[in-house]
Amino acid sequence: MASNQDAPQPHVEHADAEQAPAKPAWRKFLPLGVVVAGLAAGYAAGLQDYLSLTALAEQRDTLKAFVAENSVGSAIGFVVIYALAVAFSFPAASILTIFAGFLFGWLLGGALTAVAATTGAAAIFLAAKSAFGDVLRKRAGPFAAKLADGFARDAFGYLFVLRLAPVFPFFIMNVAPAFFDIKLRTYVAATFLGILPGTFAYAWLGQGLDSVIVSAAAAGREVSVGDLVTPEITFAFAGLAIVAAIPTIVGKIRGRSRKA
Repeated sequence: MASNQDAPQPHVEHADAEQAPAKPAWRKFLPLGVVVAGLAAGYAAGLQDYLSLTALAEQRDTLKAFVAENSVGSAIGFVVIYALAVAFSFPAASILTIFAGFLFGWLLGGALTAVAATTGAAAIFLAAKSAFGDVLRKRAGPFAAKLADGFARDAFGYLFVLRLAPVFPFFIMNVAPAFFDIKLRTYVAATFLGILPGTFAYAWLGQGLDSVIVSAAAAGREVSVGDLVTPEITFAFAGLAIVAAIPTIVGKIRGRSRKA
């Protein structure tokens, strides 16, 4: 007869696994710490002063000449700068998209912005998921619970609609999905496709600003609000209005299909 010591001990191994040392907390929060440090450094360096329409008008000729001489390098540089701004949650997405249209044209500028914004959003998504995902998911309030229900039913479709119209700030929608069980590939696909209409509308707006700045400079004055009323810019705002209405239209169509 085998002794008790020779008998298999199934619970011992399980207990050892439970007692395995957890990863240090600092490693979990390190990515988010880097984001906060980067955001603080950006403000300390005064980057917000360079991200304005006034700065764009003042540096128009320099920026245009640089892009003309370094088309590939400037495009890559813009993508990197934009992605870092989004990853560090610097509030500059809209103005940078306008810059893109101004410097590269609405088509190329919009495409570069979509790639950069998605890359930066994925970075902050992973950082937030690593640091707070499990904790905040357990302590989710009514609003978060409603989001969780939407993501559970159709993660891609729900995030796509939320991205399609800027109902919530871009930063909020970069981080919020991290609190739920959303796969990275779903997040990236829904983000990229969802931001395309708004991205191209803002890029078109930026392209229209070029003629406005030129006209104001020729007249020897600064750009005024009245100068912004041009056919191109009016079309851009009409496009943004249509984009904002899409989620409501989609919701009504879904409601009718469910009743049918």
